[in-house]
Amino acid sequence: MTAVVVDPYAPAPPSRRFLYRLNPLAKLAAPVPAMLALVFARDLTTPLVMLALAYAVLIVGARWTARSALLLLLALPAGAALLTAGMSLWVDAARVSGTPAVLQIGDWTLYAGALQIGAATGLRLGAIAALAFIAGLTTTGPDLVRASVQQLHVPYRVGYTALAAFRFVPRFRYELELIRQAHRVRGAHGGRGPFAAMARGSGYVVPLLAGAIRHAERVALAMDSRAFGAHPDRTERHLVPFRRRDVVFVVAFWLVSGAILIALFPWTG
Repeated sequence: MTAVVVDPYAPAPPSRRFLYRLNPLAKLAAPVPAMLALVFARDLTTPLVMLALAYAVLIVGARWTARSALLLLLALPAGAALLTAGMSLWVDAARVSGTPAVLQIGDWTLYAGALQIGAATGLRLGAIAALAFIAGLTTTGPDLVRASVQQLHVPYRVGYTALAAFRFVPRFRYELELIRQAHRVRGAHGGRGPFAAMARGSGYVVPLLAGAIRHAERVALAMDSRAFGAHPDRTERHLVPFRRRDVVFVVAFWLVSGAILIALFPWTG
């Protein structure tokens, strides 16, 4: 049975959702001012509104999959809740002793003020992560590299070398699965328990390193045969232009997030 390999850096399939038709740099630049402002916000309302804004953009403009739904509907709220609980325990009780007590265990008391500070921190970090997902869930690695090279004039030697390094990850995952199947067929390092798992893991190291060296040599030869780095510029097969729609998206997002921050002004008190 042949294993199915999914390349996370392959071009994304065409979609009618508008976020996939935007330049990656526009999706990165649009939420940056709001993310920076959230770092200094200390209230509860501002991160909640920014969180709602990020989710609204993702619902309308992104294609939801099982992975993205799990990330946005379960992992992100759970992470914010854990941060809320953790930060509430770290708050100095003397600072919030004037607020009502929420929970008391022996001599230890959890005050409402500490819970509010923890919730503000958890929601703030959750909102920043949700805003970052606008670009992260709708952008592929090659498109981001192409946009950086074409619009930001990042040297293509840097961009495409980093992209080639990132593409090693799915290749290693595929080779590791092949090595596991070969060991399973031969009955090597069978059994259960931590020692058997350690023996199996140590048996994967040498063949995986050998495969990595062979793959690196093939990539180096392929890049050298294409005269990679021989000239200061290179011709791009796929263009990622910065269109009028990208400018409209960035300006509209800045205006909406700016209006939210001006209306709430979370820096008073």
